[in-house]
Amino acid sequence: MPYRTPAVLAAATALTALLTPPAAASPAAAPGPYALDGGGECTFPMKKQIEGTPWPLQRVLLDELWQDTKGAGIRVAVIDTGVDDINPQLKKAVDAKSGADFLKPLKDASDDANAKRGKTDGTVDEVGHGTKVAGIIAARPRKGTGFVGLAPEATIIPIRQNDEKNSGKSDTMAKAIDHALAKKARVINISQDTTQPLTQNSDLGKAVARALAADVVVVASAGNDGMDGKLKNTYPAAFPGVLAVASSDRNNERAVFSQSGTFVGVAAPGVDVVSTVPGNGQCVDNGTSFSAPYVAGVAALLRAKYPKWKAHEVVAQIEQTAERSINGHDNHVGWGVVDPVRALDGDAGPPQAATPDPAPPRPPAPEPAHLAMTETPQERAERLATYALGIGGVLVAVVAGSATVIRDSRRKRAR
Repeated sequence: MPYRTPAVLAAATALTALLTPPAAASPAAAPGPYALDGGGECTFPMKKQIEGTPWPLQRVLLDELWQDTKGAGIRVAVIDTGVDDINPQLKKAVDAKSGADFLKPLKDASDDANAKRGKTDGTVDEVGHGTKVAGIIAARPRKGTGFVGLAPEATIIPIRQNDEKNSGKSDTMAKAIDHALAKKARVINISQDTTQPLTQNSDLGKAVARALAADVVVVASAGNDGMDGKLKNTYPAAFPGVLAVASSDRNNERAVFSQSGTFVGVAAPGVDVVSTVPGNGQCVDNGTSFSAPYVAGVAALLRAKYPKWKAHEVVAQIEQTAERSINGHDNHVGWGVVDPVRALDGDAGPPQAATPDPAPPRPPAPEPAHLAMTETPQERAERLATYALGIGGVLVAVVAGSATVIRDSRRKRAR
């Protein structure tokens, strides 16, 4: 029987209710739930593949992008709903031995995806969300489709932390991050969010801090609750040091659902995004969930090409090389829409932080015309000399004319 994404994920822009914490939560309860930042209707496994090249990849010169690396040796943790390792494009990408499941077993084990299949390694994904995320990062090339991951030789660590019921909480996400560190992840992708305020002293805040201290690039989606246009923080994206990713459309503008905020670092394609689904094939979806892994794929390539660069330098490079709509930071798309090829050009060395582009040099001001209120002695002498020359010329003309008249008069009298 084919899997089908839950109806609760059908509208990428209507997640407000899912972001509200439980009203009856006890003081000891972990904050949550965590909304999956994407997930439209999509039946899978797919019998047919999507043949064409998706529009986000049409904008990238892949030969140039991959001229030095395709991400080999870089481990990327996908903290999500699990990652399917049956889809042919992910079979060789997923490291099942490093995977984990941090959701508590349900009372009825038959309702739990991993328990039902006898797996606890995070490789069963009944929602399809985590499989799409992983595909955008590291899907291998496959005959019959133009879709491929941005870092098609990177390795995915599958970590199941959420499900179709949004069961994920801050404590399970914190454990998932620590597991990613233990399994040597160089990049962590989190395509989930909550609007419940969290401090850096919370369990999740401390886990993020541990990841950053371990020199791991943490990429998180900004969230899909941006229809009202209001600025608000979402977590873990808003924690300092996390690269928060908004969604952009084909015009490099903020997708209408994408959450805006001062914490947004960059934007990436999040509309009509193609990726892998459990079992076989691909489908199309929308959401910041699929913008974040686009950036995580670029981060994986950077880590492979410049292994000595620190995590914050990788983040700064992605932000500094983004295609900007303004010369500076914007609350809707951050420092701009990520440019994978330009980001991989780090020959000048890594930036320490994103900065506005330098203003073009101004041309020198024109020299003002000389305006004298009085005559200099030289100017007076020149003026008088001009007058004298002019008067002299007039006198010569008068004398010459007079001489001609006198001569003509004498000739007439002589006759």
